Amino acid sequence: MNELRAERLQVMLSPEELAALDDFRFKHRMPTRAAAVRELLKLGLAGSGTDGAAGVKSSDYGVFNRGPDGHIQSDAPLEAEED
Repeated sequence: MNELRAERLQVMLSPEELAALDDFRFKHRMPTRAAAVRELLKLGLAGSGTDGAAGVKSSDYGVFNRGPDGHIQSDAPLEAEED
């Protein structure tokens, strides 16, 4: 399949959301994160939708429930992974 992909979409993810994306990717043996995102988008569009209401913020649509304050960034630095 040779599709033209001329638009770039940048998405910020929490560490938990990124881990969930990577778990999905590896479970389904997908070559890239982008392929996994496209497949999840296709599955989501095929399922039942959610209608936004007035006053709904982007942070209300996270993968994991982050509470009423949305995403709270930790002050602790991320530790480097060991090989």
